[in-house]
Amino acid sequence: MNESSYDIAFELIANAGDSKSESLMAIEAAREFNFEEANSHLEIATEKLSEAHKIQSSLIQNEARGNKVDVNIILVHAQDHLSGAILMKDQADEFIKLYEIINKLIKGEV
Repeated sequence: MNESSYDIAFELIANAGDSKSESLMAIEAAREFNFEEANSHLEIATEKLSEAHKIQSSLIQNEARGNKVDVNIILVHAQDHLSGAILMKDQADEFIKLYEIINKLIKGEV
């Protein structure tokens, strides 16, 4: 794997990591019933996840075109980060919904 390939893998790691962090901050904000902030973090998480997906798609498309993508531990690590970020964003979506329901129950709106 050449230096450019490492840069691509690290960019994937950075975007996935940023997405995961934003998802966690969204959950923390929702726990405080600050849904505007939670949704703002979730929006950023979605954007970062989209960037990571673009990188992953580019790697897949290159491989499909016959341009071999060298797979090493750094790229495997990057894919692991992406999987974790996807899962965390999905969980953040659900946590926000649950905290909204809890907030409504506390307020007697449900």
